[in-house]
Amino acid sequence: MRYLRASLTAAAVLVALAAAGGGTYAFLTGGSAEAAAPDPTPSTVTPTKDHDCGKVGEFQEEVEKSLESLAEYGSVFVDGEQSQEDCDAIEAFQKRFGIKPAKGRADELTRDVAKRIAEQSFDECPTAEHGTTVCVDLTNQTLWVVEDGERIFGPTVVRTGMAGHASTTGTHTINHRADREWSEPYEQWLPYWQHYYAGEGLHETTSYLHDPSLGSHGCTNLLRQDAKKLYEMLDYGDTVEVFGKRSGT
Repeated sequence: MRYLRASLTAAAVLVALAAAGGGTYAFLTGGSAEAAAPDPTPSTVTPTKDHDCGKVGEFQEEVEKSLESLAEYGSVFVDGEQSQEDCDAIEAFQKRFGIKPAKGRADELTRDVAKRIAEQSFDECPTAEHGTTVCVDLTNQTLWVVEDGERIFGPTVVRTGMAGHASTTGTHTINHRADREWSEPYEQWLPYWQHYYAGEGLHETTSYLHDPSLGSHGCTNLLRQDAKKLYEMLDYGDTVEVFGKRSGT
């Protein structure tokens, strides 16, 4: 069941979009999450075939190795040199995971995200033979979904609680959902909100996900396309398994 109320006025939307920060429990719902915030992750991953395609990135070969194992972003040559194919695949990967700038260059952030996705271990998250479980890996800042023992989504990147607001580990249950929820303490809208424990929930990030200086107040922040997909995929009663420890918390 989704809680939908009257849409905000244009002025109220502008005020809501000006807010930044992580998640906490919220008290009001309204409007549509489609207009809640600019999409930080373009819906397409089609490369533009320009930018830094003639330049070798600082982490070229490491990124190539990760993308070769992932395979879904295009052909790459693991040789430490930048080809058009390499550039296209790197740019597609950057767009998928909201990395800026998405110019096809194998920079440090791209290396780190690609490594986390390519080398993700799925063994630490308890998975039930029946039902749906969202696995939140605080150590790697990743998330995936398992249904009836089979992975059906992810892994993708997340951002969890910052120092002083560490996300709560353990087995939780989704018990409140709204396509957009108002956070009373932090005065901001939380798009695609799915609450699971003591003010903590899944929702679209309200700032750049990959800024290492930022974090949530315990929530699991997601890129827009991931937050929207999970909102469509999950329901009341689904399990959220949070484990590991985010560095610095």
